[in-house]
Amino acid sequence: MNDRLGVLGYGQMAQSMVRPWLEDGRLQPEQVVACVRDRDRAAALRQRDRMAVGVDLRPVLMADHLLLACKPQQLQTVLEARAALDPPAQEGQGLVMSILAGVSLERLQTAFPQRPCVRAMPNIACRIGAGLTGLAMAANVSPEQRQLATALFTALGQVEQVSEAQMDAFLALAASGPALVAVIMEALADGGVAAGLPRAQANSMAQVMVAGSVALLRKEQLAPSALKDAVCSPGGTSIAAVAELERGGFRAALMDAILAAQRRSRELGR
Repeated sequence: MNDRLGVLGYGQMAQSMVRPWLEDGRLQPEQVVACVRDRDRAAALRQRDRMAVGVDLRPVLMADHLLLACKPQQLQTVLEARAALDPPAQEGQGLVMSILAGVSLERLQTAFPQRPCVRAMPNIACRIGAGLTGLAMAANVSPEQRQLATALFTALGQVEQVSEAQMDAFLALAASGPALVAVIMEALADGGVAAGLPRAQANSMAQVMVAGSVALLRKEQLAPSALKDAVCSPGGTSIAAVAELERGGFRAALMDAILAAQRRSRELGR
C-alpha cells in the first residue's frame, strides 16, 4: 500500500495490527501517523516504532486512510475535537476502518459522511499473524477498497466476512475469546499445581496440551464433541473430569460469558 494511514488511538490492539504491517513491509514507518492522548507515551512509542506518534488529531485525519482504534466511549470526544479544529483539517478521502466495539456502520457513516467505512473486529493473535478478524463493510465501499481492507487484515490471519448484525456476536467469541482461553489455561495449570506439579511445568503442559488439541481438531476437521468422545473412555479419568465440569456448570458459564460480552459490545456502541 502506497497511501498514508492515520491511526487514532495506538494501544495494544492497534499496535498488534500496525507493527506486523510494518514488519512485513506492507507499510513503511513514514506512511503511518498515530495519535494518542499522553505526550510522554507518544514520545516512547515514537522512539520504539520509529514512526510519527503525537497528540495532534489533525495529521491523523489528513492521512489517506483512517484506523479508529480509540476506546468506543472516546469517539464522541474525538468527533467534538475534530469539529473544533480551526481551520478544519483537510481530511483524507480513503477508508475509515474502525475496530471500536459496538460502534455501528450507520454511526460511522454519520460521523464520516464523505468516506466509505469498514468495521473490523480483530483479536490479539493478529500480532503473530494468527489472528481472526471479522469484516463488515458499508454499501459505498468500492470493490478496490474491499480488496484493500481484506488484504490488510488477511496479512494478520484469517478473515471472516460477516454482516453488521453478526458483529457483536463475532466480537464476543473471537475477540473476547482469547481472554476466556487464557483463564481456562490458567485454571488448568492451577489444577496441575494442586495435583502436585511444579508451577512452571504445569503452565507449560497446559499450553502444549491446548495447542495440540486445537491442532488435532483443525487437521482432522473434528467437532469438539468428537475429540471429547475419543478421549473419554467408559469409567475412565477423562469422563470423571468432564462430569465434574458439568456439575460446576462449566459450559453454561462459558456460554453466559459470550453473551455477556455481546451485551457489553452493544452497550458501548450507544
